[in-house]
Amino acid sequence: MSIELLLTVGGLALLDTLSPATLGVTVYLLLTERKRLSSSLMIYLLTVAAFYFGVGVSLMFGLDVIMTSFSSIFQNRIVSWVMLIIGGILFIASFYFPTSKTSDFPKPKSKSKASMVALGFTTSLIEAGTAFPYFAAIGLMTTSNLALFQWLPILASYNFIMVLPPLIMFTLHLLLGRVMQRPLEMLRIRLSMNSGSAISWIMCIVGLILIFNSLDYL
Repeated sequence: MSIELLLTVGGLALLDTLSPATLGVTVYLLLTERKRLSSSLMIYLLTVAAFYFGVGVSLMFGLDVIMTSFSSIFQNRIVSWVMLIIGGILFIASFYFPTSKTSDFPKPKSKSKASMVALGFTTSLIEAGTAFPYFAAIGLMTTSNLALFQWLPILASYNFIMVLPPLIMFTLHLLLGRVMQRPLEMLRIRLSMNSGSAISWIMCIVGLILIFNSLDYL
């Protein structure tokens, strides 16, 4: 396991912290929830992290089995070409992704624990289609032939980093109280207005990472 791989996966994890839906729901809960804010937000974030961790583990095992079974046929060159094509598509598509559309983030119908779990799954499913950094990181770890004891803690760390900004916002909210009200309102508006732009940048950067990481094996 190389330092370059760790830095690349870490960079992708930081890129995934720009997730507009998770941040948007967190801001909404911080602005509207009063009585059970801590438990509601923790249940929501744990659901999101657990969902992505489960998806990541499943993909790592699935891709590993596929690559092991067909390694003599496809080898690394074919995988690299696939990564290059996907990276090129993401890079080109990023310039055509709509950036001015206002987004409405999912909101819970109630603040019960079951509603928070359902909200976490809903957010995760919505974002799964645009979780390009996560899938890129899984692809890079798979092609690096990491053992279970190597990629499992990396995957867990990735998911922790992914929900770290909401945890930081929650901590600041607890420490500063009403002082955070106006910044949160402004952040909510910006997230709603610029979610398309964030996804566009993520697509562009992930595309470039996939392209550069595939060139050595072509």
